[in-house]
Amino acid sequence: MIGKKFILAFILVFIVLEITGYIVHGVLLADTYTSEGVKGIFRAEEEMWGNMWLIWLMDLVWSYFFVFFFAKGYENKGLMEGVRFGIYIGLFYMLVFAYQAYAVHPIPYSLALQWFIYGLIQCVLVGIVAALVYKPSAPAQETA
Repeated sequence: MIGKKFILAFILVFIVLEITGYIVHGVLLADTYTSEGVKGIFRAEEEMWGNMWLIWLMDLVWSYFFVFFFAKGYENKGLMEGVRFGIYIGLFYMLVFAYQAYAVHPIPYSLALQWFIYGLIQCVLVGIVAALVYKPSAPAQETA
């Protein structure tokens, strides 16, 4: 199961996850994270940067298992298989994470909702990446 397609999908999913993670957390939610009422629940920026290795490691683990589960259930149904799988994982992981975080931490509801929506979009995007990598190569055309 862990062949060339798996390794390629794993690497590409990780890269897309990191890029979209930066866009979501470093750009789209940056003002929210520094707003009054929210900034107090996070570590100081310097401390977070010191822990980035842990975030990257967990993103590697997440990317591996995302591709592992995708490959286990792969049905060769094209791009929509990746979209569907991304929605399933987004609902399974991001919906639960966002609303449990809202229940436990003093964050605004809007932040939990954004975490869920942006996370769902990320999952769909990496699902598409996995589907594109696993797409069977076109059969060779015979020449006369």
